[in-house]
Amino acid sequence: MKLTRIIQSIGLATILHVASNLAIAESILVQSTTSTKNSGLYDYILPKVKADTGLTVNVVAVGTGQAIKNAQRCDGDVLLVHAKASEEKFVNEGYGVKRSDLMYNDFVIVGPATDPAGVGGSGDVSKSLSTIAAKQALFASRGDDSGTHKAELRLWKAAGTDPKASSGAWYRETGSGMGATLNAAVGMGAYAMTDRATWTKFGNKGDFKIQVEGDKRLFNQYGVILVNKEKCPSVKSEAGQQFIDWLLSTKGQKAIASYTVNGNQLFFPNAN
Repeated sequence: MKLTRIIQSIGLATILHVASNLAIAESILVQSTTSTKNSGLYDYILPKVKADTGLTVNVVAVGTGQAIKNAQRCDGDVLLVHAKASEEKFVNEGYGVKRSDLMYNDFVIVGPATDPAGVGGSGDVSKSLSTIAAKQALFASRGDDSGTHKAELRLWKAAGTDPKASSGAWYRETGSGMGATLNAAVGMGAYAMTDRATWTKFGNKGDFKIQVEGDKRLFNQYGVILVNKEKCPSVKSEAGQQFIDWLLSTKGQKAIASYTVNGNQLFFPNAN
């Protein structure tokens, strides 16, 4: 009788242990941007998330506009993108619970070493874009409603230029992600706007270099949002919030800050 109870006790303990591991091994889906993926950030921090929380985080990396649409269709638990106005709209319409600043870096304009528009070394992005347009120097745009594309269009507007009027001429819209757009730009000798993190990690630079940087209008903020369970009943709220809490924690922020490529810090945490 005593042996039977011991066996039953061991059996119960095993079941509880397996159940506990299954709970810990929960996975979530994050709708995010190509820049955070292409930069290598997720490859660096997600193993740390797994070690600390047990969460398996799967990432869909698309343009910010598409990531938001995917989240609105309930295809994801967390949204991590970089277009603040669109993120706030997402929350205000009830699709997101709360938006939090997570980290930032900046955008830069890269171009061939020959610098056909003569904008190299400029810290004035409006003047540089106006010059590129006036000289009809080739410019490759993502044209994909991504966070980078949204920011680029705002900057063209501030410069008093509508580049879409020249679509297919000197202004070339790729409809692709950042990496593919940079490849196209290098291939055709065109200027392009990119986040600095992707550019730092990018391997096919050719003779290209950063031509325009340092303007405060090139600031690039990233935000993180839990998808609202009231809109999307399938959302894994607890696990999603656990991931967000880790990112916003001191440990998560330090992990983001410690990610470097060739000695260069790519993202700067600012959750507080």
